[in-house]
Amino acid sequence: MSIRERKKPTTASEMLIRALLYIFLTAGAFAMVAPLIWMILSAFKTQAEITRIPPTWIPENFTWANFQRIFTVMPFGRFYLNSVFVAVVVTLSTLFFCSLGGYVFAKYQFPGRDFIFLALLSTMMIPFVVRMIPLYIIIYKFGWVDTYMGLISPALMSAFGIFLMRQFMQSIPSELMDAARIDGCSEFAIFWRIMLPLCGPVLASLGIFSFMWNWDSFLWPLVVTNSLRVRTLPVGLASFTGQYSTDYGATMAAAFISVLPVLIVFFAMQRHFIEGITLTGLKG
Repeated sequence: MSIRERKKPTTASEMLIRALLYIFLTAGAFAMVAPLIWMILSAFKTQAEITRIPPTWIPENFTWANFQRIFTVMPFGRFYLNSVFVAVVVTLSTLFFCSLGGYVFAKYQFPGRDFIFLALLSTMMIPFVVRMIPLYIIIYKFGWVDTYMGLISPALMSAFGIFLMRQFMQSIPSELMDAARIDGCSEFAIFWRIMLPLCGPVLASLGIFSFMWNWDSFLWPLVVTNSLRVRTLPVGLASFTGQYSTDYGATMAAAFISVLPVLIVFFAMQRHFIEGITLTGLKG
């Protein structure tokens, strides 16, 4: 008998259980992806074919008219650029300020630290609709209604982001900071040159979350904007739904184009995202 133990042969019952598990997971994956596939295919269908019963999956009359229409009936390109600008600025701001706040709560001792952190976490339990009216009054007082500042300023940082960064930074040895101080590094240099490079996985996770939340945000842009000049993509998508009818073809085409940046960001950072979810919260 060799030193390495031999694996036991797979029994028929184990193979059956594994096959049933794969079938169940495949069916669940298809149920999750099917609406996305339907949306993409429907973007190339006519209005009559989209509303046909029974429905069809593959377009019978392949058309690009839906994509042409969304750029002619409204400033769809402007909505798209507004969403990109708001999502990118908010994501970068969230990554910087939340990582800075998480670093302070994870690696520094000061009076009231735990109480302040608990109070910060408690704000996550307050629904946005409760904070929306006071937040709008503040934005109105500053004169930021119907401006980019009104869209961006409420989301420059988040309590969830600070919590996520703190949980990850607690797993980084503090001896690295002590060694950097001995070498003469300033406190901000320790944060920027040592801590941030070690937080790549959690930064990727937080970046994906922040980008998706702000890209899909609908209620706040609807409330704080009045003109087409600063409106974002989700608000523009709602314009295709009228009181008596809905332009399903244009809606599907616009939704298909709007989901592309989210898919690109997710697949580009998927490995770091999974790693960040796995490692975050191991210590706390």
